[in-house]
Amino acid sequence: MDPLALDRQVCFALAAASRSVIGLYRPVLAPLGLTHPQYLVMLALWERSPRTLGDVADALYLESATLSPLLKRLEQAGYVSRARNPDDERSLDITLTPAGEALRAHALDVPGTIVERLGVPVEQLERVRDELTALLEASSAR
Repeated sequence: MDPLALDRQVCFALAAASRSVIGLYRPVLAPLGLTHPQYLVMLALWERSPRTLGDVADALYLESATLSPLLKRLEQAGYVSRARNPDDERSLDITLTPAGEALRAHALDVPGTIVERLGVPVEQLERVRDELTALLEASSAR
């Protein structure tokens, strides 16, 4: 077997699957006015708000510089507010607004809709998620 065959590459399978699955999210998130990256930010904030910029970046495995434009657009949409932490001017606090909190109720159908569109049993998706999480942790430890 050729070790350089495309179909043997983990990176290819991950990249292609990621593009395909994220593509399923686009029409589901459009009525919420969110892109997929913005949805991930909102998921982190629905878990806990307020959070610091660094905390959200760490949770999403993103650089702060990548996250900042996403937060700016979410702030313009009225879903979050950004403010310097009064106890530490270097820290930026990200807080859900009432509109951002209310958006959560509309997003509750997103996971089920995606599972339905994938047509894969939830148990299988949970196994894949767990394996990908282990892969992410292994690659991040390097």
